[in-house]
Amino acid sequence: MAEGSISPLRLLDDVVEAMGGQQRSGQHEMVRQVDEAIDSGTHLLVQAGTGTGKSLAYLLPLIAHAVKGDTTSIVSTATLALQAQIVNRDLPRLLETLRGSLPRPVNVALLKGRGNYVCRHKTAGGFPDEDDSGALFALDGDTAAPHPMAGPSTPLGREIVRLREWAEETETGDRDELLPGVSDRAWRQVSVSSMECLGAQKCPVAEECFSERARERAGKADIVITNHALLAINAFEGLAVLPEHDVVVIDEAHELHDRVTSAVSGQLSGALIGAAASAARRHLGSNTDTLAAAQDAFENAFDAQPTGLMAGGLDELQELALVQLRESCRLALSESSSDGSSQPADGGRQMARSRLLVLLEMSERMVSAGGAGEVLWASRPSTFTPGSGYSAADDSSPATISIAPLSVAGRLRRGLFEDHTVVLTSATLAIGSEFGPVAGSLGLTGEGAPSWTGVDVGSPFDYPRQGVLYVAKNLPKPGRGTSEEQMDELEALIKASRGGALGLFSSRRAAEDTADALRERVDVEILCQGESSMSALVKQFSEEPDTCLFGTMSLWQGVDVPGIACRLVTIDRIPFPRPDDPLMTARTRAVAKAGGNGFMSVSATHAAVRLAQGAGRLIRAHDDRGMVAVLDSRLATAGYGGFLRAALPPFWSTTDRSTALGVLSRLAATQPA
Repeated sequence: MAEGSISPLRLLDDVVEAMGGQQRSGQHEMVRQVDEAIDSGTHLLVQAGTGTGKSLAYLLPLIAHAVKGDTTSIVSTATLALQAQIVNRDLPRLLETLRGSLPRPVNVALLKGRGNYVCRHKTAGGFPDEDDSGALFALDGDTAAPHPMAGPSTPLGREIVRLREWAEETETGDRDELLPGVSDRAWRQVSVSSMECLGAQKCPVAEECFSERARERAGKADIVITNHALLAINAFEGLAVLPEHDVVVIDEAHELHDRVTSAVSGQLSGALIGAAASAARRHLGSNTDTLAAAQDAFENAFDAQPTGLMAGGLDELQELALVQLRESCRLALSESSSDGSSQPADGGRQMARSRLLVLLEMSERMVSAGGAGEVLWASRPSTFTPGSGYSAADDSSPATISIAPLSVAGRLRRGLFEDHTVVLTSATLAIGSEFGPVAGSLGLTGEGAPSWTGVDVGSPFDYPRQGVLYVAKNLPKPGRGTSEEQMDELEALIKASRGGALGLFSSRRAAEDTADALRERVDVEILCQGESSMSALVKQFSEEPDTCLFGTMSLWQGVDVPGIACRLVTIDRIPFPRPDDPLMTARTRAVAKAGGNGFMSVSATHAAVRLAQGAGRLIRAHDDRGMVAVLDSRLATAGYGGFLRAALPPFWSTTDRSTALGVLSRLAATQPA
């Protein structure tokens, strides 16, 4: 077959025929739209409802694009679960099905950030332990030395032993292939960040490096699967962590804005400065008096800073402290760089220098934050008291100062959209039929913005027949926690449906408190996030039709349970950002200052996308039936309610409680006893 004759639509026909199925509604149109976008170089926003099969619909055009020319395409996802699904299931099955339709094999590679791979040099002792605490053989406070043959006596030590044994067996070094998983603290003992890495020129085991091998495979691949964070680093920080490419497909694109913001945010604290000074003293032999003085100056300048947004920017004392920190880091780095090129490989030295570089970059960035359109805020950890939960942060405790861009739109426009053809897809990209809010947040509107097309290919599901939206209009406006009225409503709904409820809550404490209370009031089992691993909880929920599962945001977007096990989805309140979220506050004020509606542009848009994601947990297959119950009367009574409802699937809707309970009772009666 000639390479130029490859048509994605023909490939779709081949796949459907080989699998003996039927094309899903909207799939043909999405394949056509993605193919046209790649050919024309026009950016595309495509909303594809649950069940469309959007992975297949963008992978086919990428496969056709690969065999037509010698170029690489990138697929970026927000979650590890989708990465694994594409690499381990979707693409292998697809390429196997198409083997006779393609003129040559299509090479696929998975690429993650360096910290996701075990470092062979570190496991061989080339780096100091992350916390220098002897974690491997620590005795939980017992100062007596362990017997040399006793082995590790703590859970952390046992995890590290298992990691090092696994490192000798694994072919990829990829953390996600280690089952069961390990804690972040244990993983830090066997991995390094990109800044801590010695580099291929100095590392004595560079040829065996898992991360370098993954990069090498990616450099030869037709399609590279990665994540939003690595995409952001490649686009914004001038680091070529991805191979040269001409097309980018961004799945779970509703998450792109927040993931990019997180990837380009940073922090400073007295503790971080102290750790860097300690590392410089131990591994660089530096005189750290100037760093110690800079730490004191930082703490004196910022520890009285109230928690929250620093709307006025830095005061004079704070700016001086950051300048002092910057110059101290420069001095320490300068002293350590003499004859640096001839230094032997030294993991401790590299780690110490990387910490100083981070402090230098953060202090420089914070000093220039006001003129660079960035936002500063102070935060402090909350404390947890058994029986009382989390308390508000104590302003007398040391502050951490964070920095993030007020907007990532300009960075996305320059770093991503200028030099690539970009396809963004999700089940929730438009609010109603409007792509403008999401497009604007990504840099696709305004003066000088590139051209783009938005299309909604619909969903194969008959939402008005399959689902009901019930808004509890008569409930009082939600306050802090779960009200007694909401508790009564949940009890009635769960009893009517005989369980099978996925309860989505705005906070972990609300989920836990409500689960504890309702366990005394209903006769079905209620699982709660945090009581076991997420995979174990979802597995039990999906296998036991009457069991309920309560949890927070990771459930709002990460649960796919088709069938009768999930026949009721409850949402405790509209998922607006927290009123004390400093970055959202700053963005709202910026929109208002420019003459726009800050609440609608920031908070309401944020809530609409997440509300749609939560409601999307209900209908996952053609024979699913059920109800989404929103226990926030504002969705029915507030002026912005219509804007939010427009983002939801077109369920049949009601605000009548007796009607809702009757629907659930009839649905429960159809289930097996």
